[in-house]
Amino acid sequence: MNIHKTELPDVVLLEPRRFGDARGWFCETWNAKAMRAAGLNYDFLQDNHSFSATKGTLRGLHYQRPPHAQDKLVRCSKGAILDVAVDIRKGSPTYAQWVSRELTAENGCQLLIPKGFLHAFVTLTTDCEVQYKCSDYYAPDCDGSIRWDDPQIGVDWQLAGAVPMLSDKDSAAQFLVDMDNPFQWSDA
Repeated sequence: MNIHKTELPDVVLLEPRRFGDARGWFCETWNAKAMRAAGLNYDFLQDNHSFSATKGTLRGLHYQRPPHAQDKLVRCSKGAILDVAVDIRKGSPTYAQWVSRELTAENGCQLLIPKGFLHAFVTLTTDCEVQYKCSDYYAPDCDGSIRWDDPQIGVDWQLAGAVPMLSDKDSAAQFLVDMDNPFQWSDA
């Protein structure tokens, strides 16, 4: 597996190697032993799978606060998405900065997003399926979201002026400035 740093040092892009023959291909999407050897120490407890029928569906910007904060490993298994991570760790030199990567079924890439980052994606095609691993279980009382169009963050969703399809929860999300933020950056 190839591991690529992004503009946000703690967010990494994983590019699994695909081994193909006349039948198709095989790849290993996660290997805890190999990842630990590369300094990526994550224990995933829950796998999630979402389907979005419409191009321009935006899910996020989501987080789960402690004690159930989540690291996520995200991949698109059908279609294509623009996957986004935003650093919201107070005191971080990259606070409120974001990174995005196009994840597709064809490229097989995965984005590893640690605790203390918002996560979101917008579908670039119809009939998208996204799968992601989480390091903690879903806890509704710890669930939260920040507005997708928060001007303090300024994500370029590559929507060419179109309004995304949002859930009621995401439409009513708060701005980052109004968040009671439990995430703290540490350079240790």
